[in-house]
Amino acid sequence: MVEVRYFAAIADAVGKDRENLEFPAGATVADLRTALSATYGPDLDEMLSVCAYLIGDELTRDPGVALSAQVDVLPPFAGG
Repeated sequence: MVEVRYFAAIADAVGKDRENLEFPAGATVADLRTALSATYGPDLDEMLSVCAYLIGDELTRDPGVALSAQVDVLPPFAGG
């Protein structure tokens, strides 16, 4: 089970700030993106392609990174 937390525009697009999803061992960011696009529609994939993913202590955009028990999906933020 992976707890996926959504922030800002992604949370608005999926209509929630978190959910738990089942993935097999070794699933990756690419698998997460595929699952989310299948659930919420192909328009979400474009948004997900510019997101960063916080997995453990690692912030990544690499689709080959393995998922952990919690993943934060972070769209680009403006401001500072």
